[in-house]
Amino acid sequence: MKILILCTGNSCRSQMAEGFLKSFDSELDVYSAGTNPSKQVHPRAIQVMNEVGIDLSKSLPKSVEQFLGDSFDYVITVCDNAKETCPVFVGKVSNRLHMGFEDPAEATGTEEEILSVFRKVREEIKKDFYEFYLSELERN
Repeated sequence: MKILILCTGNSCRSQMAEGFLKSFDSELDVYSAGTNPSKQVHPRAIQVMNEVGIDLSKSLPKSVEQFLGDSFDYVITVCDNAKETCPVFVGKVSNRLHMGFEDPAEATGTEEEILSVFRKVREEIKKDFYEFYLSELERN
């Protein structure tokens, strides 16, 4: 199964989701990208994913444009509908899904308060993507 996780910057949520899906099943072909990719994966995203044993330190944000010629079983957007316009993938896609998550990069406060938001979003992503993964196993 080939999956693309899509957001704007490809620095937090989509990177976390990609990491979790790969950790659930190494046979999945998973990618993440953004319509306006950041220069690097957010350091706090790397930090909170390390806390659960997933290393994003070598990951790099990618542009969705490099995937437009590819076919995907799923394209999943992870932006928060209330605050952002979700990008639309115009390539060949069998299924489109949306799972909205707050952008932890927008968090403010003390370092611990900001990390708390990153951890909360991490756990939401883990839960929702694990449910997606299990439902796909049942279908196939």
